[in-house]
Amino acid sequence: MAKTSQALTPIQAGWLLASGLAAAAPLSLHVPLWLSALMAAILAWRAWLLWRRLPLPKRAWLLLIVVVGTGGVLIEYHTLLGQNPGVALLLLFLALKQMEARTARDALAAIFLAYFLAMAQFFYSQSMVGAIAAGIAIVAATATLASLIDDQQSVPAQLRLAGRLLMQAVPMMLVLFVLFPRVPGPLWGLPKDAHSGITGISDSMSPGSISELVQSDDIAFRVLFAQAPPPASQRYWRGPVLTTFDGRTWRPLPSMPRSQLPYGAPAAARIDYEITLEASGRPWLFALELPASLPADVYASRDYLLLARAPLTERSRYRLSSFIGQPVGSDEAEPLLRAALSLPTEVNPRTRALGESWRSIANSDEEIVRLAATFFRDQHLTYTLLPPLLGRDSADEFLFDSKAGFCEHFASAFAVALRAAGVPTRVVTGYQGGEVNAIDGYLTVRQSDAHAWTEVWLKGRGWQRLDPTAISAPMRVEANVAAAVPIGDPLPVWLRIHAEWLRDLRMRSDALANAWNQWVLGYNSERQRELLQRLGMPSPDWRSMTIALTVASGLVMLALGMIALRRRQRRDPVQALWLRAGRRLARRGLARREYEGPLDYAERVAASRPDLASSIRALAWLYTTLRYGNAGGERLSDFRRTVAAFRP
Repeated sequence: MAKTSQALTPIQAGWLLASGLAAAAPLSLHVPLWLSALMAAILAWRAWLLWRRLPLPKRAWLLLIVVVGTGGVLIEYHTLLGQNPGVALLLLFLALKQMEARTARDALAAIFLAYFLAMAQFFYSQSMVGAIAAGIAIVAATATLASLIDDQQSVPAQLRLAGRLLMQAVPMMLVLFVLFPRVPGPLWGLPKDAHSGITGISDSMSPGSISELVQSDDIAFRVLFAQAPPPASQRYWRGPVLTTFDGRTWRPLPSMPRSQLPYGAPAAARIDYEITLEASGRPWLFALELPASLPADVYASRDYLLLARAPLTERSRYRLSSFIGQPVGSDEAEPLLRAALSLPTEVNPRTRALGESWRSIANSDEEIVRLAATFFRDQHLTYTLLPPLLGRDSADEFLFDSKAGFCEHFASAFAVALRAAGVPTRVVTGYQGGEVNAIDGYLTVRQSDAHAWTEVWLKGRGWQRLDPTAISAPMRVEANVAAAVPIGDPLPVWLRIHAEWLRDLRMRSDALANAWNQWVLGYNSERQRELLQRLGMPSPDWRSMTIALTVASGLVMLALGMIALRRRQRRDPVQALWLRAGRRLARRGLARREYEGPLDYAERVAASRPDLASSIRALAWLYTTLRYGNAGGERLSDFRRTVAAFRP
């Protein structure tokens, strides 16, 4: 390797700039725009200096940029500690290091920083695209190291060398990935801002809260069914249940979780499936209504919501069984029923009057529910992504004035009207629908499938699902959001895709991302245990895994060593003979210099040792003839005999 005090050549400086750019570019999407612009300006400045062969700026200028940039980060984040400010500072320092890297030692510091920032990309995205971006940065940094060793090689040659070095590490990487004990959670502790960008269903609902999620193409979870998936109209994925209402916002009742579901195993047909849930930052797990059993370390609330022990800050996988249409809660507690009838008296007077009129003409709660469904059907309410802003009497304004809203408007107004009629009603939030990927068979549920519906309690029958959106806009549950909204609503791009080839491309992309999630990111301790059991390790523990890891690592090293020996044995015999002669001269203080060709080397040896002049010139002539000419096997025999007789 070049001496650490040796000045960088233009080729080495160019590689250093390329590695810094490869490491910084993906992370620039996660820092403030002003910092990305500052970093781009610094890197462009360095490229201009390199192109014009101008000297680097004085350190005083760099110190000024450090102070200004650090102050900007402090103002932006109000701290210099944490994931986001830490990454921002490192990006600033990486760019500035390019402006002061004069020697190989400076370059090494910048390369190691580029390696670290390549890994920091996984703070923000662990997708396959993020892994590819990190891989490009690592290859560029390794090629920069190769240029420090020898800057005379071409760019393709240095890239090939970097690729070979990294490929040699792949077998050991695979062994460690498969056999190294998996621990729950990340190997490092992340600060509190690590999951600040997570979106999803919350534990409250007010006008507009769910319609905002429709603009998100993020995946909420994926489902793999053991049987054929149920029809779209039955895919209700239960989430938080909201009972209390203050006139505008719905919230859940405080409740202690139970270790078991508050009902026995139903007798209806069972649907088995596995859910891969994306991180939500919240403790609830979604299930097809209604779950029949609980996964390990999961609790249930009294309103049939599944709860994990802690908020889900990483992707989770769990298996479930569900029974669609199973009646529950026929013996519901009186306090909960009273809570499901509570209404603030000072808001929504017209909707409360409507409910009271139903009570005055109906003979039963069932008849009231039928009157409510008929009213919602006859009102010709519009399901839209652009609901008007509603004021204090949100249910009144939706039902009698605007008559346009999203699912939360339908569910809220329906629940208010039924409560006013004396029917216990609550709002359930979650997701409805999902799209089956024809490539891998998974059902994909996105944030745009977020939905709200209602449950009414009927004596002797328990809680019954009623979806007022399905009553007014049945295409929402039979197809999707795009099929239900009026023409002209600003649907997101992914909901407006009609071209078959685009849909196929999207499904293939989703299937590829899902495979990455399942087999790479989802390779947790449970999957590791299952794999090791299939490989013949019935009860893997740390002792057996340590032995397996040691043996597998040894076998990999042995295989790599044997491959290296075979390559050495297959080396060009002409080159091997010439190197043998060179080693004999090196022992006499006449080692070949790196830049010397065979003829120049022979002339230098001849000048130092006139007694070897004829023999070394003959060796050099035979070597160049065999190496670069068209000499046959006879000359190779002559060369072999000449080298054997050469004894300086």
